[in-house]
Amino acid sequence: MPSLKEIRGRIGSIRNISQITRAFELLSAARMKRAQDAILAARPYAEELHEALARVTAMVGEEVDPLLARRPVQRIGLVVITTDRGLAGALDTNTVRAALRYISERASAGAEVEAVTVGRKGRDQLRRAGVPIAAHFSRLGDRPAFSDVTPIARLVTDDFLGEKYDEIAVAYAGFVSTLSQRAAVLPILPVATPEEMSGDEAARTDEYLFEPSADAVLGRLLPHYVAIDLYRAVLESNASEQSARMIAMRSATDNANELIGDLTLVYNKSRQATITREMIEIASGAEALGG
Repeated sequence: MPSLKEIRGRIGSIRNISQITRAFELLSAARMKRAQDAILAARPYAEELHEALARVTAMVGEEVDPLLARRPVQRIGLVVITTDRGLAGALDTNTVRAALRYISERASAGAEVEAVTVGRKGRDQLRRAGVPIAAHFSRLGDRPAFSDVTPIARLVTDDFLGEKYDEIAVAYAGFVSTLSQRAAVLPILPVATPEEMSGDEAARTDEYLFEPSADAVLGRLLPHYVAIDLYRAVLESNASEQSARMIAMRSATDNANELIGDLTLVYNKSRQATITREMIEIASGAEALGG
């Protein structure tokens, strides 16, 4: 049985850990509120832009802009967004698992997939899984700005235009609620048409007038659309990260406090046994001296 000094040392160490995890929990809670507000504000704009471009794409055809081109899918660029620091439970593992499942499905269809990683955790896990990594970005921080995502969007857009990739997708942790995050893989390029999104051929009913021209309008909108979709995925992942970290740190704090209680009980029992033994030894010694 460990000595009283060793038990006191363990209690002190676990109490220090509990204080650290509690501090992380409070910090993540503050960041979570900010991150949730950011994604809730960004979602409506991204969704409307996506739907509007899908309808326009269905009307103008692929020849208007090279970002609309549909080619036989032989090579795919997959942007995988994870955290840099961890301490977020199974969040990164679930995102990487969804990415690997997507890679496996596309590989079975004869396509090669290369990853563009955003976040150190995803890069490390994909590297161990043997997935080719074309580029890596990190340190977007807990307040990612649109300008932070622009280099990533420019890279994948240029690769699509250069026909390095025939399709671009992004894997990220979608924010559902504070207690729930869902890993997802979202196709970005080429832009999906309404019938592809809904499976309804009758969805193609809109007509548009373009000023100055369709190719000029789409030439400005499509690169912006790619950046917006990536920015939304980064915001979703950031909100999921802060929520998952807050829950993980709360669980760690509760476990530490429970362990402190168990060790305190062991300490008290050991201390009581030590005192009882010492009293018996004193009484035995006094009796021997008296005899």
